[in-house]
Amino acid sequence: MTIDEKDLLNSILDSLSRIEYIKPEDLPNIDLYMDQVTTFMDAQLAISKRHPEDKILTKTMINNYAKNNLLPPPVKKKYSKEHLLALIFIYYFKNILSIGDIQAILNPITDKYFATDLNFNMKDIYSEVFRLEESEIINLKKDLTRKYHTSQQTFSSLPETQQEELQRFSFICMLSFDVYLKKQLIEKLIDAQLAGNSQKTESNTKNKKSEKVPKKK
Repeated sequence: MTIDEKDLLNSILDSLSRIEYIKPEDLPNIDLYMDQVTTFMDAQLAISKRHPEDKILTKTMINNYAKNNLLPPPVKKKYSKEHLLALIFIYYFKNILSIGDIQAILNPITDKYFATDLNFNMKDIYSEVFRLEESEIINLKKDLTRKYHTSQQTFSSLPETQQEELQRFSFICMLSFDVYLKKQLIEKLIDAQLAGNSQKTESNTKNKKSEKVPKKK
């Protein structure tokens, strides 16, 4: 492995170490207007930007999420902590899933746990999911290192001048295949959930109809 290759791998691993999620205690204790929401999200998730000028969240995005029933409506034009939590989930999901798939995943959660009087709410769900981040980053680093070293063994029969470009292409392909498989799995889980919900609705409809049928005397 050349010095440049070592630098590339170390740069990738270092970038993973810098990834942080928005901790529940970092959320504002007051409800926010839309401008404040976009400013907050942009500051908190700035490290995930590919380019400095990229926007994490815009007013148009928030309005579209509300129109597509992804986000519960604000109260008097203000967004609560739970709105922010929902927006964080949407932010991560939207990079790989369609609006319809995000609805299938998120709507059952917000329907039950958004602005609820239950002891278990959106904050509890968010905290439970994201507390796994540290262990997942460690596992991901190991997996990336393994994939990288595997990619460096490809095209070994070619001249060295050709190897670097093709080996990097191999690494990209391995990462892309991993994302592809996981996306396929997520979509299958969503489809299974939707099918289950459809069966429940159909069953409930049949039960209601049978209850209305008058008994013969």
